[in-house]
Amino acid sequence: MFFSEQNEFLQTFALSFGVSALVVCTKKYHIALSARHFDITAVQRAHRFATPRVGGLGVGLAILLILLVLLPDRQGPRWSLFAVSLAPIFLAGLAEDLGYRVSPLRRLLAAALSSAICIVLLGFWIPRADTPLLDGLFAFAPFAIVFTIFAASGICHAFNLIDGVNGLAAGIGVIVAVGLAAIAAKAGETEIGTAAVLMVPALLGFLALNFPFGKIFLGDAGAYSIGHVLAWLAIALLARVEALTTWAVMLVLFWPVADTVLAIYRRRHAGKPMGRPDRLHYHQLVMRALEIGYFGRKRRHIANPVSALVILLLASAPIIVGVLLWNRPLAAFTAFVLFSVLFVSSYQLGMRFAYRSAKRLNNGARRRGHNSVVRNGRAPATAKSRSPEFVPPPCDAATASAWVNGFDRSPDRGDQ
Repeated sequence: MFFSEQNEFLQTFALSFGVSALVVCTKKYHIALSARHFDITAVQRAHRFATPRVGGLGVGLAILLILLVLLPDRQGPRWSLFAVSLAPIFLAGLAEDLGYRVSPLRRLLAAALSSAICIVLLGFWIPRADTPLLDGLFAFAPFAIVFTIFAASGICHAFNLIDGVNGLAAGIGVIVAVGLAAIAAKAGETEIGTAAVLMVPALLGFLALNFPFGKIFLGDAGAYSIGHVLAWLAIALLARVEALTTWAVMLVLFWPVADTVLAIYRRRHAGKPMGRPDRLHYHQLVMRALEIGYFGRKRRHIANPVSALVILLLASAPIIVGVLLWNRPLAAFTAFVLFSVLFVSSYQLGMRFAYRSAKRLNNGARRRGHNSVVRNGRAPATAKSRSPEFVPPPCDAATASAWVNGFDRSPDRGDQ
């Protein structure tokens, strides 16, 4: 391990788990504040019952323990400065979690402010792109600084976007932290490796109550904080390790970045605002495929965590490759392109499956409605004249189309 005493691991886990457990045990006293009533009717929801979404409190306090107590005593004061940068994005996310409606743009601006504070206090940024046409631009500090703020803010927001099923955002945070720690070990960066390793118990303490049954949710404060810390640990590695290729870091952070880029393209292509939620993220597509093919919608409490496990297995592949190719720019770039093609291709296949399944369900519902009329001794209803007793099928063409497009706001009765 990067640290000599396992007590650090246990202390971090205990704080994260203890705060999360306290939130769950005292749920009845604060649920009106810590759970938003519109969560269970939002288009991207995957649960039915009001659940505290302030799991970021436990994760955030565990991160502060790491930065202010466990690391600075022997590894220098800059970790304390790093802790200061968490304030804007954590507070903006917590305000959103408590129902104060902080818009996505304002949260992005808070993430940008947190990254700007990092640059001012720590004095480093993304130094290169490992791309011939862009490396010259990164030699110009103002460009590199602006790009770093943009990239780090985007990663923060990406972790929030993938926080859609139990255990996914925190689970990906765990494997990303392990990947960064492995690269740090290869590069001899013990300090950054220690910080990355200690992120694991900070997230596991929350996951113990979030996965598989979703007793508490990560919330924006937790998701943004995880994204901010992991993004800046990656940037610190790039700034300190000249042999590390940027494409290896992109592979480690592949899944949240790929899902976010796809969401932006999908919403713009559909003519929808980029900040408008939908339910067509990769994890939501996997969950609905599991419901259609195996569990059914009445067993979403099973399909939800199983979909997270499926995504975690898929997301681990580029991380492993990124660690193996940490100092090989061309090979890492080739792997990044390959994983991008696989990601988009598999998503398109999933969409075709969803469309065909929705169409099949629609046709089946129409046949059941027709047969019900015939069995009752009535002539089938026509387009011009329908019997008063005729019950329309539960899944009409409009519903099927809206389900496939992912922008409907019809009630979802699946369990969390």
